[in-house]
Amino acid sequence: MTHIAPRRKRRQWGTEKPRPPLPSVHERPSMRKLILARAAIWLTVVMWACYVLSVTMTLFLSGVIDTAWRVVEGLSYVLVVSALTFSALMYLVSRLGAYQRFREHQRASRADLDRHFTVEHKPLTVLVPSYAEETSVVRKTLWSAALQEYPAIRVVLLIDDKPEPADPVVAARLEATRAVPGEIEAALRGPAERVRGALGRFDTAGGLLSGRGESRSLSRSGATYRSDVNLGRFDTAGGLLSERLVEFVAEEYRFAVRVLRGAAATEPREDHVDDFFVEEVLIGLAEDLETTASALEAALAEGACIPQERLRELLERLVRIFSAEVTFFERKRYASLSHEANKAMNLNSYMGLLGGRFVEQCTEDGLMLLPAPSGVEADLEVPYSDYVLTLDADSVLLRDYCLRLVHFLEQPEHASVAVVQTPYSSFRGAPTRIERLAGATTDVQHILHQGMTQYNATFWVGANAVIRMEALDDILEIDTDNGFEVRRYVQDRTVIEDTESSVDLAVHGWSLVNYPERLSYSATPPDWGSLVVQRRRWANGGLLIMPKLWRRMRDARRAHKPLTLGEITQRVNYMASIAWASFGLIFLLAYPYDSRLVSPFILIGALPYFLAMASDLRYSGYKRSDIFRIYGFNLILLPVNLAGVLKSMQQGLTGRKIPFARTPKVKDRTSSPMLYIIAPLVIIIYSVLVAWRSWYDGSWWTLGFSAFNAVCGTWAFLSNIGVRPAVVDVWIGLTDWMWVDIAKPEADASDGVDASDVDVPDWRVALREGHPAPGTPEAAAVAELARAGFPVRRGVSDDFATETVKNV
Repeated sequence: MTHIAPRRKRRQWGTEKPRPPLPSVHERPSMRKLILARAAIWLTVVMWACYVLSVTMTLFLSGVIDTAWRVVEGLSYVLVVSALTFSALMYLVSRLGAYQRFREHQRASRADLDRHFTVEHKPLTVLVPSYAEETSVVRKTLWSAALQEYPAIRVVLLIDDKPEPADPVVAARLEATRAVPGEIEAALRGPAERVRGALGRFDTAGGLLSGRGESRSLSRSGATYRSDVNLGRFDTAGGLLSERLVEFVAEEYRFAVRVLRGAAATEPREDHVDDFFVEEVLIGLAEDLETTASALEAALAEGACIPQERLRELLERLVRIFSAEVTFFERKRYASLSHEANKAMNLNSYMGLLGGRFVEQCTEDGLMLLPAPSGVEADLEVPYSDYVLTLDADSVLLRDYCLRLVHFLEQPEHASVAVVQTPYSSFRGAPTRIERLAGATTDVQHILHQGMTQYNATFWVGANAVIRMEALDDILEIDTDNGFEVRRYVQDRTVIEDTESSVDLAVHGWSLVNYPERLSYSATPPDWGSLVVQRRRWANGGLLIMPKLWRRMRDARRAHKPLTLGEITQRVNYMASIAWASFGLIFLLAYPYDSRLVSPFILIGALPYFLAMASDLRYSGYKRSDIFRIYGFNLILLPVNLAGVLKSMQQGLTGRKIPFARTPKVKDRTSSPMLYIIAPLVIIIYSVLVAWRSWYDGSWWTLGFSAFNAVCGTWAFLSNIGVRPAVVDVWIGLTDWMWVDIAKPEADASDGVDASDVDVPDWRVALREGHPAPGTPEAAAVAELARAGFPVRRGVSDDFATETVKNV
């Protein structure tokens, strides 16, 4: 049969060619780079002070601004400029902290890691929350977690889809997703049995060599498996057997290399994410093991002596690689667990089960998951885990992620660290311009998050993190919903649950750390519609968390351990800068300020920020000129950020939660709401009008600013949104109201019954209460529907009520 390669997505003009990711370890910054980073900070501060002083002396004190309204106008302009300068200053301070950390970082050696994890270790559970994900996306994430070199690892896919979808396409995708964990375990079973058996044989031979005569095997299986190298008759003198042990271990490594390369050869490669998975996860691990095998063979050729303990550590590494347990869990199968539609409650529902034994019980309210009484066989046993790794379903881990991060947590000096993570990087070689720019901003943010750790201002970034359960127990809140206990380890009050949890952990005395390496990668939105969903969610919630930070500062002062200025300013900027930057830019763009308020000091003060970002883009493998593309990119994102901020304010005023909107991860384009097509056009057109008016008024600074915005915004709109997709999305927005959903059946109008308006009793109520009492609206509805020929049906829902009736 001829194999037909899958068709790859067509690449847009202006994207980068496929390229390998940057090294895991950051390049060590030079002393020159550190000096320039400090100089940029001081130049920004000095230029801001000069601007404020010049405006005060030349306009306010000289009497040029002589009316109350002009005073308010001048003060508001200075306030906006100061807020934007503060955000730029925090950027410069963060990157300086990152460079200091990169310069001081000492990476643990492979031998140290192998030695540390040779002894029995605390278990780790990887939780992968998933909702409506493409099966191929989930599969890569689970494989990257399953191949982690951790001694006792359990990978759990938390499927949050409706358990029994009516759409056959959705049902087929769900079944395929459910099958992925079993497929991974089946693929690992053969190699796992082989290397466990090899470890047992090694221990037997090593015991005779050392004169102990007994095995100290940690193998999980007592069976002996065939190896390509026969240890033969044991030579207790040691010489011959020592050589054979080295050869034996080298051959086991060659076997593992063949397994991984074979898997890589059969892996489909449809896009740049598939390329990354094959090259960096499968082949990368194979090359790592191949290097070890070659080193063993070279040592054997030289007649060098390798300690038996080191050889055993190398075999245990293979056992760790192939011994993961992979399974899945669906909380929405059980009426006793929370069904709130957000990632936080998906995680909380499973974390609340850790260490428990449960039985399934079918009741009139649905399937329940209840604690198993003592002596009763459990339907579900969830092992306890000292560490939990939360991993988004579109993220991929490099092979030593768990090993290095847990090794970091278990150092005595890090006993108070609750969360350690590596802020994710982007997959390189994106086929669309918008995905490339979103990836560029992600990689720059990676540097800033690393710098925030320097000031003890780390925030948990939810894509990946290793967390101590002990710390989660400290921030646990227990509520009751419909008589069932609901455990909240991670707050779901806002849609940025990781940010709020970071403050909660800090309140309880725990710290968070960004490990200074690139060990995790995550997908960035490939089109405007999905980017709108993601960035609107990111902009929502920061203001709501600010009161917790104030309480944290107050409590620290009372305990005579006040927070440092660096921590306070970094945390405030992280949570609130989107709000003041969005409103500030709107004022600068829309309000006709007096041109005399504009000063060269503003431009000179902004230069360090833009030059620093251009340098960081180059440091991250992009072009320095991308700074202009990112400026336009952020300009057309302004309405999206503003919408997220307004949603936060709405929640603060009403007290009602904002629905959690997951970022779509589909191969087709995601349609954008019409507002986010029209609003960028309004910004561009208005900038052109202001520039045209400034030309005639002779306001040259305003002319330059408006013209620059118009050019960058136009380029960003055309290259990232596109004319054709914009027209399609606007047309959908204008005509969507014309379409009627025909999924729900309607009764014949002549019968006077509208099925969509009838409140039919739930089948659970019918089982508990019986037939509706005569004369009640429910009884009348049931009788009238029966006369109309509509059999009454009720179904179990995901998040919304299912159809009330069904037309035969």
